[in-house]
Parts: sequence; structure tokens; C-alpha cells
Amino acid sequence: MRRPIPVGVFLAGLVVWVGLACSPWFAKLPDFAVNTYPEVKIIEKSGGIGPCEPSIAINPLNPKEMVVGAVLNHVARSTDGGRSWELSTLSSAHGVWGDPVLLADYAGNFFYLHLSDPSGKNWGDTSLLDRIVIQKSSDGGQSWSDGSFAGYAPPKDQDKPWGAVNPLNNHLYLSWTEYDRYGSKDPGHRSRILFARSTDGGESWSDPVKISRQEGNCISDDQTAEGSVPAVGPAGEIYISWAFDEQILFDRSFDGGQTWLEEDVLVAAQPGGWNFRIPGLNRSNGLPVTVCDHSNGKFSGNLYVVWADQRNGETDTDIWVSRSSDRGEHWSEPLRINDDAPGRHNFLPWATVDPVSGYLYVVYYDRRNHSDDHTDVYLAVSKDGGNNFFNIRISQRPFLPYSTLFFGDYNNIAAWNGTVRPVWTRYEKGKLSIWTALVEVR
Repeated sequence: MRRPIPVGVFLAGLVVWVGLACSPWFAKLPDFAVNTYPEVKIIEKSGGIGPCEPSIAINPLNPKEMVVGAVLNHVARSTDGGRSWELSTLSSAHGVWGDPVLLADYAGNFFYLHLSDPSGKNWGDTSLLDRIVIQKSSDGGQSWSDGSFAGYAPPKDQDKPWGAVNPLNNHLYLSWTEYDRYGSKDPGHRSRILFARSTDGGESWSDPVKISRQEGNCISDDQTAEGSVPAVGPAGEIYISWAFDEQILFDRSFDGGQTWLEEDVLVAAQPGGWNFRIPGLNRSNGLPVTVCDHSNGKFSGNLYVVWADQRNGETDTDIWVSRSSDRGEHWSEPLRINDDAPGRHNFLPWATVDPVSGYLYVVYYDRRNHSDDHTDVYLAVSKDGGNNFFNIRISQRPFLPYSTLFFGDYNNIAAWNGTVRPVWTRYEKGKLSIWTALVEVR
């Protein structure tokens, strides 16, 4: 027989509950504190390379329409908000060799950016990586153009692109790393961050402009300039950050990418550099992601740079954010986003800002719940301009990565008016797969 709760205990509990409810701590609790989001498997494959390095874009004119790209040439399109997916593969006369980047402009077009392989011989031919290829779809990802390109400058190699769309005029912005020779240890071979733009819907691209004032080596390591991601501000400003020599560096343009700062701006130190080891992965990184709030909300114009590093030790990888509210003139001290206890790995973050609400979202891998290499996927959310974050596990079950398998260098996330779609890679039973979670935030 269940005994009744004594009145005194009940009243005491009620007082505690009311006190919490009125406290600032309770007010910070998210409106999605319990993981109830369905997971959806998008792509699965065994053997070969990928799928991995997923990228996703949402059509602003129809947010139920989404397209995902993944290594090497996977395409997935959805017309029901990510609940079901139609799969295909991408081809181009310029070749398709990974580093997929999906963008959607404000006219409903999708763009698939990737590396080149014009001969189809991959590393067996020096033409690999000779340009950045941009393919366009005007029918929701059902068909794609053969592709335009930027940065063609053989024998130099073009790597790690990312792009952004100007919401005011649909101009496309692209940044990437150029190597004199990818992987070369020759000190005479250098790397740099380049920028190009398209003002005609991706049909043609401007000549590249070098925006990094310091050049790095070509080893694809901490002394290499790497990981540039452009973002666009409310007035069309262009912002880009990247990693180099244990630093996060930043540049900007207020005239559509024609001119840039005379000196790179230091966002934050990155102790230990961007190239570090995560147990269970054949490689990992803490490369930065730059995003900007161009909503009509309270924090419109805020800039955020999100990255990972091991400043707290090689067994404790954390996710960090630095913020600027004055167009990159000054940056806040790094704030730790993951809210777990010290001593676990949190890695491969990606960030986005919802263009309608202004909320900041960060997806990342997390091992807080495990003493081994088992890995979960977490989502961190800030509704107050990056001052506070809520962390929630969005993967329904952990997975165990396989260290000799290429697992990719990034994940991705897109958001539009409360529809949030993170995408990530998992490994299970000999198969790599790409997943999303159907997150809705109102």
C-alpha cells in the first residue's frame, strides 16, 4: 500500500519547485529538454569511400525541400522536411572528388560545391584538385548542371572549399585553400586562403583574391592555412575565418569581396593547433566555422566563430565559440559550449544561425557518456546571442568508429524558422551512413 506524502514534505517540495521555477537557472532550461526527435537514416553504404562529410541545405522558399551531399558523389533530396529521401549520384566533366558543400540561394536554387577529378584517375593523375567545381540545380536537386569552376591554376591544388549566399542579391561567395602542391614538404611550396564570387547565379566566377596575409606550408597540418568558411552579414558584409599556426584568424570585406583588411585579425588562440588526434578516428580537426546572424532579432549582426581544440589536454577535446558584435573589430574570450565534465572528447563541430529566429545551433560528436570510443551526437543551442548554451543528445544510440576507415573531416547543420536539420556520419556493422534528426524549435 502506497503511503500518503506528509503535508510538510509536500509543502517543502512545492516551495523548492516554485523557487526553481522563478530562478534564472530554471528560466534557461530549453523547451526541448528531452530527446524526442526522430532520427532518419539518409544514406548507407559498405565498401569504398564514404558516405561521410555530409552537407545540407534548406530551400528558403519551401523549407520542406532539402538536399544533402556526401563523399564522394552522393546526393539525397527530400520534399517532406527530411522524413524521406530520394538518392542519386552527382557527375561532372570536371570530376567529383569529395569535400561536398550544399548551398541554397533565396530564389530556390541549390548549389553543390566540391573538388575536381577531371581525368577520373584520382591520385594517379596530377590534374586531381585542379579547381573548385560548382554545380547548380533549379529543380530541388533532381538534376544538376555540369558545373562552373573557380580557382583553376595548374599545377596548384585547390582544396577544402566552403560557400555562402548573400540574401540581399543572391551573390555567391566561395573561399578555400590553395596549395602550391598538396602534401609537399618542400619549404618553397606554400598554402593560402583564396576568395572568389559569382554575381550571375554561379554561371561564372571572379579571379581569386588571396585574403590570408600569412602563407602556410603544404603538409595539411597546423602550419597550413586551412578551414576557411565565409558568412554574410545583414548588409552584405563578407566574413571569413580560418586556422593557422595555433590561431583562429579572420578577415572581412564590406564591398562584395573586392577589398579586404590589410592585416588578418586574431579571433582567438587555438592551443595545440587544428590538427589533433581523436581515438578511434584515422584523423580529426578543430577547424573553425564562421556564421552570422542576419535575422531581424535582438542579436542581428552578431558574428560567431566555433571551433574545437585540446587546450585542456590531449584527452579532453572541447568546443569553443568566440563572438563579435561590432563586425569583427573585437572578439569575446572563448566560451566552452559543451557542458559535460572535463576529461571527455567533444569534436567535429558545425554551426548555423537560423535566419528567421537568430538562434545559434552547434552539432558535434560527444563522448561524455562513455569511458571508451563510443560516440553520441549532441546539439547545443543558444537563444541569447551565444551567451548561454543548452546541450542535448540527438542520436538515439551511440556508435563505435573504426580507426582505419576514412570518417570524414566535418558534419553540417541547417536551420530555417525553427526547422533544424543536423547531419552526421556514423559507423555500424561494417557500414558508413549519414543521418539527420527532425528537430523543431518554436
